Amino acid sequence: MRVGVFYFPVDYGINIVELAQALEERGFASLYVPEHTHIPTSRKTSFGGGGELPKRYAHTHDPFVALSFAAAATKKLILGTGICLIPERDPIVTAKCVASLDQLSGGRFVFGIGGGWNVEGMENHGAQYKSRFKLMRERILAMKALWTQEEAEYHGDMVDFDKVWSYPKPLQKPHPPILLGGETDYTLRRVVEYCDGWFPRPQRGWDIRYERDRLRRFAEEAGRDFSSLFISVFRAPADAAALGEYRDAGIQEAVLEIPDQSRDEILRVLDKYAPLLG
Repeated sequence: MRVGVFYFPVDYGINIVELAQALEERGFASLYVPEHTHIPTSRKTSFGGGGELPKRYAHTHDPFVALSFAAAATKKLILGTGICLIPERDPIVTAKCVASLDQLSGGRFVFGIGGGWNVEGMENHGAQYKSRFKLMRERILAMKALWTQEEAEYHGDMVDFDKVWSYPKPLQKPHPPILLGGETDYTLRRVVEYCDGWFPRPQRGWDIRYERDRLRRFAEEAGRDFSSLFISVFRAPADAAALGEYRDAGIQEAVLEIPDQSRDEILRVLDKYAPLLG
């Protein structure tokens, strides 16, 4: 099982280049960064974590720009979005971002995706909360066409274009792995329909074997080979015993959170986590 980290790439934090190099030097396998193009000041949508929305949500660099700098400064570190908000992104532009980063990084990109939670934020992008998952599905299917077809086209209810040329193609074939965040049964159905893996957050009382088998059941019901699906646990506990259970359960990746604090504090956290790589 590989162990990586999740970090908000904030404009007041450690430089993403230094962070990426520090991770690779310590033997971490991956770095995931989230996406928030902006945060509406109305704050009508309440924060799912409760209380005030943390400062970091409004201060993130663009994930593809940040990961490009990280890619250029490392050789083995896997680079991922955790997560990319697909309802807020044009699929043709995003397909090119993904393919470019994957090719230039030597095939080290993982495409973590999600539907988003901020109603006003997605409305600013012309998307609607109630139809965000239908939009996400069509945009991902359209991107797959752009990555795999020489003359790509897609015709859906919400995404529609005739034949186009779109290069570069991703280095990974047929495309970088697509991991979907979320924990509901609806999420698992989407994972087995059009994704390559699951990116869940541990909930209170979470049993990793039960959750793994939940995904297995949905895969079997849909006729999908369970062994083709990757499970990466997002915000995994920084606990040796818990990570040992993940390894024993056959989980492929655990992603630990590191804080948006000072450079020195972040490096101390990495040193603290390093023995968990085992």
